Amino acid sequence: QLQFVESGGGLVQPGGSLRLSCAASGFTLDYYAIGWFRQAPGKEHEGVSCIRISDGSTYRAASVKGRFTISRDNVKNTVYLQMNSLKPEDTAVYYCAATRLNSCLVGADEYEYWGQGTQVTVSS
Repeated sequence: QLQFVESGGGLVQPGGSLRLSCAASGFTLDYYAIGWFRQAPGKEHEGVSCIRISDGSTYRAASVKGRFTISRDNVKNTVYLQMNSLKPEDTAVYYCAATRLNSCLVGADEYEYWGQGTQVTVSS
């Protein structure tokens, strides 16, 4: 059974850091693109960052450039999202998802597999 397990969310003060993990089981990530999305209350899903596992190419939304970094560990079958200089507007539920289209240029509708989400709250 294909499954993602996300972890690493929590409460952090503005300017702080968190690292989210997305561990895949039941399949290998080699031929997928893995995206991180977030959804704040009353808002739609927003694409945050994406990585193509096959070649390591990455994409980041303008709102997180210079602050968030996506990476992967092929041995652990895990993708990470390092989030630095967090702001209150980063508060959301963060999801990882996979698309077999192996492209970071597709919308959320093209992602077939989704994790359960992890809450990130940035507040003083």
